Amino acid sequence: MVMEVDLVIRGGTIADGSGDALFEGDVAVKDGRIVAVGRDGALRGAEDIDARGKLVTPGFVDIHTHYDGQVTWENTLSPSSGHGVTSVLMGNCGVGFAPCRPADRDRLVRLMEGVEDLPEVVLATGLPWNWESFSDYLDVLDSRQYDIDIATQLPHAALRVFAMGERAAAREDATADDCTLMAKLAEQAVKAGALGFGTSRTINHRASDGTLIPTLTAAEKELTAIAEALGRQGAGVLQAVSDFDDVDAELAMFRRVMERSGRPLSLSVMQWHQAPEKWRTIMEWARQCTADGLTVRGQVNGRPVGMMLGFQLSYHPFVYTPTFKSLAHLAPAERLQALRNPDVRAKIVHQTPEPSDFLGKR
Repeated sequence: MVMEVDLVIRGGTIADGSGDALFEGDVAVKDGRIVAVGRDGALRGAEDIDARGKLVTPGFVDIHTHYDGQVTWENTLSPSSGHGVTSVLMGNCGVGFAPCRPADRDRLVRLMEGVEDLPEVVLATGLPWNWESFSDYLDVLDSRQYDIDIATQLPHAALRVFAMGERAAAREDATADDCTLMAKLAEQAVKAGALGFGTSRTINHRASDGTLIPTLTAAEKELTAIAEALGRQGAGVLQAVSDFDDVDAELAMFRRVMERSGRPLSLSVMQWHQAPEKWRTIMEWARQCTADGLTVRGQVNGRPVGMMLGFQLSYHPFVYTPTFKSLAHLAPAERLQALRNPDVRAKIVHQTPEPSDFLGKR
């Protein structure tokens, strides 16, 4: 019996995601869903694609992206959509553009510019700013079409600035009223469709003017209030990145937040040059949490990360050396002039990086 479908991808080498051996076969799609996989000569598609010699895989889900601005002005989410990614999650590391009051737009642009090295002119020109609340932002995204699926988390930096204004940027402790407001907004965001809440506790995340991310030292009571708001909705993942300066204290704090909220944690895990074994401590903690019934997942890069390096960008191999830090306040032209001095360059090359006090103490 012939099966009539919308699309047949024929004769490709199929990696079905199960871990089993690759095999040649066909993939049939009807009404946007895969309805058959294998060798079946009885498939007839309104459209046929000859995939012989090609690898056919399920779409990849990228759970850590920063398309928060691009999705407001583009329909093609390149480069991800060109690499086999079919779903992306934004709002990671607490960086994003909603909620946002008009007076805070420039602050959030500078933060994204610094964290992701996205040119200010691109963000300032591209962002339509036809939203203020997080639900408004989702409505804007829902009114557009994309070449892949998108989802987003509530970004902590935007939430904190919305609730606290200048005090957030100064990294003051949130008051009880601040925490109540942030929790209320977080609950509304999840109801509107946020898939979680993202935050950052690393000095590597700073605005283009050098100021550290507003969430860097957010207290446990603040994180707990927001996480419990997600817990009341029974939905949403907690996503975090941290320097883990005091790894035991930080992990203990994350565990208490999970226990209080009942929400799972997705945690960036990497290897630090100055502490090459710290990741083992984090992974062992995650295994223990899992054994105790808590849900923890480590976000680990699938391949080495590529970065744009430059003296006018936010990162390069010498950015943490004492001598370069002494030049960080200079205008770009003045900084480059100082770097032309061979004695200055020699000092930088031979110094040991000191990341913990970059641009000031926490």
